[in-house]
Amino acid sequence: MSSKPYDPSEDGAEMSFREKMSYSDYLHLEKVLDAQAPISAAHDELLFIIQHQTSELWMKLAIHEIASAISAIRDDNPQPAFKMLSRVARIFEQLNNAWDVLRTMTPSEYTEFRASLGQSSGFQSYQYRAIEFLAGNRNIAMLGPHAHRPDIIEMLEGILARPSLYDEALMLLSRRGFDIGEDARRTAWRAKRPENEQVLEAWKQVYSSPGTHWELYELAEKLVDFEDYFRRWRFNHVTTVERVIGFKRGTGGTSGTSYLKKMLEVELFPELWRVRTVL
Repeated sequence: MSSKPYDPSEDGAEMSFREKMSYSDYLHLEKVLDAQAPISAAHDELLFIIQHQTSELWMKLAIHEIASAISAIRDDNPQPAFKMLSRVARIFEQLNNAWDVLRTMTPSEYTEFRASLGQSSGFQSYQYRAIEFLAGNRNIAMLGPHAHRPDIIEMLEGILARPSLYDEALMLLSRRGFDIGEDARRTAWRAKRPENEQVLEAWKQVYSSPGTHWELYELAEKLVDFEDYFRRWRFNHVTTVERVIGFKRGTGGTSGTSYLKKMLEVELFPELWRVRTVL
């Protein structure tokens, strides 16, 4: 065995980047790594900041994938959407795993810097709101925390003005010959849609004969996968918050754990969950 240190340049590795784009140049790493600015001297504040910043990066990718899946379904080309929705489910798996890191912070450690957060809270994440609106949970009251940012309101209102992911899935059902009642004629995309027995019956037909309706069957399962991981993310959020602050109020003024537990009851694709019972 040679004692000579390994030199990657001998294998052709590029070693000089004075006039070439490097890894850090491509990723703009200075911008990314300079974005952490703890306010307190607490050791764990950096963990808290990085946890939330990386979550926002994953959410940015989720928004990109969901929006692309919506376009594919709208264009009667659902198969590319299957890959995109699978990726969204894996993104939420990553977001779920991130809670494990944050849970290494104890209540005493969080208390050291919690006051530094002021009224800021994950409740105010506009990317999370965009994901909910894109998926179909259109609670207009949730625009409130963003009213001070006209640019964000414009972006969110743009999402609300168009059909959601679930709306597009239902319209695909209609184009494939299924009677979905009022959902086939609905144009008030901004409003929360009520559950629809005819939609439930349509999904029942799809699930009763998957071989006949394979694309719709696969789309339904991709949607359920997405919501499955989304629910797990919400549950892990509740568990982490309760573990760290108990039932204190959230920094943003919500009831904290109690508010998050209410959010566990929200369903993105209700008929797809109910169809399991009626099959």
